[in-house]
Amino acid sequence: MNQEHEPEATRRNASDTESSRASRGWWDSNADEYQSEHGAFLGDDRFVWGPEGLDEADAALLGPAAELKGRRILEIGAGAAQCSRWLAAQGALPVALDISHRQLQHALRIAGGPGEDALGLVEADAGALPFRDGSFDLACSAYGALPFVADPVRVLREVRRVLRPGGRFVFSVSHPIRWAFPDEPGPEGLSVGASYFDRTPYVEQDEAGRAVYVEHHRTLGDRVRDVVAAGFRLEDLVEPEWPEWNTQEWGGWSPLRGRLIPGTAIFVCSAVAP
Repeated sequence: MNQEHEPEATRRNASDTESSRASRGWWDSNADEYQSEHGAFLGDDRFVWGPEGLDEADAALLGPAAELKGRRILEIGAGAAQCSRWLAAQGALPVALDISHRQLQHALRIAGGPGEDALGLVEADAGALPFRDGSFDLACSAYGALPFVADPVRVLREVRRVLRPGGRFVFSVSHPIRWAFPDEPGPEGLSVGASYFDRTPYVEQDEAGRAVYVEHHRTLGDRVRDVVAAGFRLEDLVEPEWPEWNTQEWGGWSPLRGRLIPGTAIFVCSAVAP
């Protein structure tokens, strides 16, 4: 953090407004470090679902790549728009949305690859999408927005609203089981240290008690109920296994932990016709 004092880590409630404000500030302040640390793994135009390295080119969770051409696709929490850039290269018409101005500046920095003219960038909150009903054929989010909002159903309903009936939304988040374990990549991260059922948000706050980073926990059952409450049908739940080729550590994720417990949960949903 670009602060004189290190933030205090705690568990406490955080409203939707406080969470949104913290996310915008944190990602604006940390975008440079994030892209520097993870940019090589993410690539400039690669669609990676999580730290395991599951690639959309192989997984085809949005559908076969050949069928993406001409599809209007919304990416939520796009960061530097690496996933959207891959979609554009397949002939899709993606819009990359993020709450962080600095993250989108990195998207402009990377600009110049195949299909770049088809890529739109929008700075907005995922809880209030600035698009008309039924504007998109597909939507996706790789660790974007949903882990950081207090009201995930609100975001999901917004995504449902801007999707055409029958449209697909695929999103990945930290696997909920992660919250029961210390966020450490080594052996110390293999013993249960907290209740899986404790939904109190993780908050980092400054000396005045203002949240500068907020992450919200939902159990696996909570996520399924959220999806259904927002008007989606859950088609699949993917828990990627850690591949042999991936030797990197990313925060609490590592080959050691990845061989034993899942790190990512990917929800494949279709919009139910009203």
